[in-house]
Amino acid sequence: MYSTDKATESHEEDTRQRMRLRPSVENDIAIIVMTDKQKRKTEALAAFAELIDIIDTLRSPGGCPWDRKQTSKTLKPYFIEETYEALDAIDNNDFSHLREELGDVLLQIMLHSQIAFESEEFHIGHVISGLARKMIQRHPHVFADVQVDGEADVLKNWEQIKAEEKKDKGILDGVPRALPGLLRAYRMGQKVGRVGFDWPSIEGVREKVHEELAELHDALEAQDADSIFQEMGDVLFAMAQWARHIGVDPEDSLRQCCNRFGNRFAHVENSVMVNNRSIREYSLDELEQLWKQAKENEQLRKFASEQ
Repeated sequence: MYSTDKATESHEEDTRQRMRLRPSVENDIAIIVMTDKQKRKTEALAAFAELIDIIDTLRSPGGCPWDRKQTSKTLKPYFIEETYEALDAIDNNDFSHLREELGDVLLQIMLHSQIAFESEEFHIGHVISGLARKMIQRHPHVFADVQVDGEADVLKNWEQIKAEEKKDKGILDGVPRALPGLLRAYRMGQKVGRVGFDWPSIEGVREKVHEELAELHDALEAQDADSIFQEMGDVLFAMAQWARHIGVDPEDSLRQCCNRFGNRFAHVENSVMVNNRSIREYSLDELEQLWKQAKENEQLRKFASEQ
């Protein structure tokens, strides 16, 4: 939302150059754009006010027994689940589903804020105003006079501002411990990398991966269970940093890999069901052939979608 004005300016400039409009017509375009923005804001504020009333009613003495008994801790698994369902919608490029899932994520935010309000800690207005102030403060190149030269400068400024805001905290304190391990490793690498604690080139991190694999091999040879456990973690951490240097989000890459695996194995299962045989009756070679068929079908669908 904070970049809307700049996007609007860019759109207006493109329109002027393309249509070579007279100044009076340019003013009309600005009025139309602002009217559309105001309409969107009015509709959003009305819908949000209604949602506040609904959540308040659900948590009231005459409200829903299930909603009333929830606490921030009991809601934790739902927050995680709804977030991942939103990610699924993004992966599938399903905007209709994404709209619904973002609503479910918003519901979790509203419930947590309502519970905090009932405990006299904060309310949803504090959440929103705090976010707005944070976005303004951390984007001085947009809302102030700071000059930046590309995304790298933006990220550098972001980290410097955060450091000023949290002088009593360490660089890694902002990485939640509850993150999935691969994502946490990736974010930790990003954080320390921005202050210079990183491999200077991709070759260095690749060598680190090979080094950790060799140490895992040694632990396996020694049949040392504790060392195997530790070295496997070192391999995965190093792989996350390699992905970071390549420009790949390892958590997203692995999630989509799991999606492909699930789709291909579903093809294998469906093929088995068509033949009225148990999957356990198939040899590994037979299952491998069905797997290859699934991959070929996947490539054909991809090719067709690109035409």
